[in-house]
Amino acid sequence: MDAQETHQFSQENLSPETATMTLEEFLESDLEGYEYVKGELVPMPPTSLEHGNITTNLFLPLGLYVRENQLGSVYMPDTGFRVGERVLIPDIAFLANARIPDDLSKASPIPPDLAVEVVSPTDVFHRVEEKAFTYLEGGTQLVWVLKPVSKTVTVYRSETDITLLTRNDTLTGENVIEGFSCQVAELFE
Repeated sequence: MDAQETHQFSQENLSPETATMTLEEFLESDLEGYEYVKGELVPMPPTSLEHGNITTNLFLPLGLYVRENQLGSVYMPDTGFRVGERVLIPDIAFLANARIPDDLSKASPIPPDLAVEVVSPTDVFHRVEEKAFTYLEGGTQLVWVLKPVSKTVTVYRSETDITLLTRNDTLTGENVIEGFSCQVAELFE
């Protein structure tokens, strides 16, 4: 698929979620608002206000901490990361300075060091959990899954190292974003 065909694909009234393409075609396309999973495009619909509030409640202190300590970059939703043979869009992501790609004009060719997913009312939890494991298998060191209903954070370090934090606990950046911490309760205010 050349650039002209890609442009036509994204502009015509085709149904991208049922279309298939190669990973390379997806990475070269101008399609936004989709993740690439197993050869198919998965639409990423707009999120709720609650989802946006929770994301902001974490993004602001995390981004400020990373910036003040010159640790790397924190990325907002809509930033794509290649994770194995997929391109995923975490709600928040962190890349350490040494891993930030030279070409910032495209999706990251590598997975983030930290991926954060905020569970939406439309999410099926087993898909969110599968996504967490996909990040880990692809090389992400730490995954945080924030669950608004229970006001909890599940911290994934590996398939066998998973911790549930409640609103009485403190979320930390561990060895990925050393020194960062915040109260879980503050994320859901």
